[in-house]
Amino acid sequence: MSAYLDHAATTPMRASARAAWIEQSERGGNPSSLHTSGRAARAVVEESREEIAGALSARPSEVVFTSGGTEADNLAIKGTYAARLASVGARRLVVGGIEHHAVLDPVEHLVKAQGAEVTWLEPDRCGHILVDDLRAAITPVLASANSANSADGANSADGADGADAGGVAVVSVMWANNEVGTVQPVAELAAVAREAGVPFHTDAVQAVGQLPVDFAASGADLMTVSAHKVGGPVGVGALLARRDARLVPLVHGGGQERQVRSGTLDAAGIRAFAVALTEAVAERDVEAKRLTVLRDRLIGSALGLELGISVSGCWTEGDATDRLPGNAHLLVPGCEGDSLLYLLDAAGVECSTGSACQAGVPQPSHVLLAMGYPEAEARGALRLSLGHTSTDGDVDAFLAALPGVVERARRASGAA
Repeated sequence: MSAYLDHAATTPMRASARAAWIEQSERGGNPSSLHTSGRAARAVVEESREEIAGALSARPSEVVFTSGGTEADNLAIKGTYAARLASVGARRLVVGGIEHHAVLDPVEHLVKAQGAEVTWLEPDRCGHILVDDLRAAITPVLASANSANSADGANSADGADGADAGGVAVVSVMWANNEVGTVQPVAELAAVAREAGVPFHTDAVQAVGQLPVDFAASGADLMTVSAHKVGGPVGVGALLARRDARLVPLVHGGGQERQVRSGTLDAAGIRAFAVALTEAVAERDVEAKRLTVLRDRLIGSALGLELGISVSGCWTEGDATDRLPGNAHLLVPGCEGDSLLYLLDAAGVECSTGSACQAGVPQPSHVLLAMGYPEAEARGALRLSLGHTSTDGDVDAFLAALPGVVERARRASGAA
């Protein structure tokens, strides 16, 4: 049996979520239908919406169901951009340089297809987006907003919007990075955006279930979550959107979700999502401590093998606030990440690299490059991510396989 160390990609479905999914899928019924089966399915959806909202400290009306994190990110970026462009002429995006491609690609699409402008917030060596950098990126907006508020005698978002014509449409910074696990100061970043009257979006897909995620307290206007990262099914997620968030829909049809997202709701998937999320949040504190211990043993032991391995980003033993408790991201010199991955897979260890493949040629991680790592160093990246099924045996299997794998990978690259 393989040692599964790729929970950041997807985590196995929880037994409770699987049971809930099977139970609801056997009932059937379209939640938009008015007959008995439809009303029963609608009740399941709304009860699940309340549970998800409660687990994330949101209002039920703020939970907009989607097909997953990618759709939610697209709706947040494209939908907010279109609304702000129409209302105040704002066409600039301010975005973290280490975002997931579910954010990066919609931004690039808006730049190429609609003439949007983008200001990239580059991280420090640990992967943090600095609050001062965000403030500097929207300083003209802040100055204009403060001037308008002083004249109006109020500090309202509407006043800031009026002053922000032609300025920033949306700020997007992820809660925790999917590759190196760095946790961002979301509340502080959101406060800067709010001061300027600019909507703030955060992709919290990796954070939920590992960190305390409180939508209300975060100050974010929009937040992305996904079921399959917390032990729910693939194909369902949500965009949490404050009631005053302005969004232009990407998909038109029945307008099922607040008129901003159309499509028949997957009652079984939503029910399983709610069950998995509720369980993950309830177990979070205990599980975070357990995963931190496993992560630290994995990292510490890998560094102790005298293979020249280093940790990407910043790591402090025992810390589960600045870096995701389940994230171990290693750099192995003299190796290609893909070679390491395939050799580990052959040895029964499943993990990931941070690389992307373009035109059949592996490319180093944009996250590591943005953090200042040289391309040659970034190519030897391995991401090992732990989750609710991870055990000491999984870590042991990785550590046992690693020396031989590194030796073979270096021979293949000519570095041995």
